[in-house]
Amino acid sequence: MADQFAGKTALVTGAGSGIGMAAALALAAEGANVVVNDLDLEAAQAVVNSILAAGGTAVGSVGDVGNAEEVKAAVDTAAAEFGGLHVAFNNAGIGGPLGLLTDIDLDGYRRVIDANLNSVFYGMYYEIPEMQKAGGGAIVNMSSILGLVGSATAVPYVTAKHGVTGMTRAAALGYAGQGIRVNSVHPGYIDTPLLENLPEEVYASLVGLHPAGRLGTAEEVAQVVLFLLSDKAAFVTGAQYAVDGAYTAQ
Repeated sequence: MADQFAGKTALVTGAGSGIGMAAALALAAEGANVVVNDLDLEAAQAVVNSILAAGGTAVGSVGDVGNAEEVKAAVDTAAAEFGGLHVAFNNAGIGGPLGLLTDIDLDGYRRVIDANLNSVFYGMYYEIPEMQKAGGGAIVNMSSILGLVGSATAVPYVTAKHGVTGMTRAAALGYAGQGIRVNSVHPGYIDTPLLENLPEEVYASLVGLHPAGRLGTAEEVAQVVLFLLSDKAAFVTGAQYAVDGAYTAQ
């Protein structure tokens, strides 16, 4: 175990799989006490078990990030179990409906906004006071390449992720003088189990969107998240980090 985050407590939402899981495992390997939050109890506990087996420290937390009270409960778990909160990765989100704007089901739109945008507000709303008590902290919010550019057929998702970008900048400005840093990450298409069952030609088309000639990995995104949460990024706040194989450089 390394010690980059020794003595610090981290909260990761959507940590039961994909990028969230990779970040939770990496934080624990660097010495953090990790609150593994996910909607899926079994998935969260599996990550906790992996951390404990590797000699780390973690507890599970189950909840819907679109529900403010359940987000508060996750932050309260960090304070109750480990005495405070120092870093947070507001990662959880969903894909949502596709189509032109007038084709989108209104309930589907609301679900995406709750899960991908309101959840980030709720996270920071409860995380920041705990970080103030701790004397400072760092937050990374999960946006997307579609928080930097548009897509005609992903209107709810684009709306939510652009909102995360703006919210991150505003929060960074508001708390920079209090030792709380807030940044966002913007992954391209990432090679996770969600893509395993795609037809070969569809997978190839996604690869073709990235000048790097491949999709990213969850671990590659997690390493950027760890940098932004660490003291190595002490002068980085209000920034948008694309992890996209040059997708947004086109």
